[in-house]
Amino acid sequence: MPTPERTSIGEIVGEAARILETGGPAAVTMQAVAGAVGVKAPSLYKRVRDREALLGLVGAAAADDLTRLLDDAGDDLGALLTAFRRFAHARPEAFRLLFTATVDADSLAATSVPVLRATAAAVGDEQALPAARLLTAWATGFLMMELAGAFRLGGDLDEAFAYGVRHLVASLVPAQDAERPAQGS
Repeated sequence: MPTPERTSIGEIVGEAARILETGGPAAVTMQAVAGAVGVKAPSLYKRVRDREALLGLVGAAAADDLTRLLDDAGDDLGALLTAFRRFAHARPEAFRLLFTATVDADSLAATSVPVLRATAAAVGDEQALPAARLLTAWATGFLMMELAGAFRLGGDLDEAFAYGVRHLVASLVPAQDAERPAQGS
């Protein structure tokens, strides 16, 4: 009779994600995750090849979560950027993990779909990709600096983020729409 399963891949990834947020990537070890799900480390290898694969699964799950948040923001560019920031604040280590080679390209590509859809609605299909890259690069840079505590000149970072959102969105929307403020700012 086969041994009953004592944990699921969902449980393993969930615990690894929790450990990632509380201790950073170095804390995500097979031993730590095994202890968190109530098995011995060798049992994890039946489900996950190694630590790198485990981090890849955590990153893919984080990308899926981010994609859902971005989808929920709809085509409003301000709301989209605000959702991106909310994710970074709620899960800073997962946010950082998304920008490593650990996360597979397909998972990351899925996060681009809502952004490309929104930028296409704002600037048209032909300029959607450059517009998406502009917004993503600015927001990622801002958030990486914010999470690292690199803004050291004082001031209100919420206001600074809203200022950036307003001005970037205004630079992208057609002139007739520019008077309408972005909902997410």
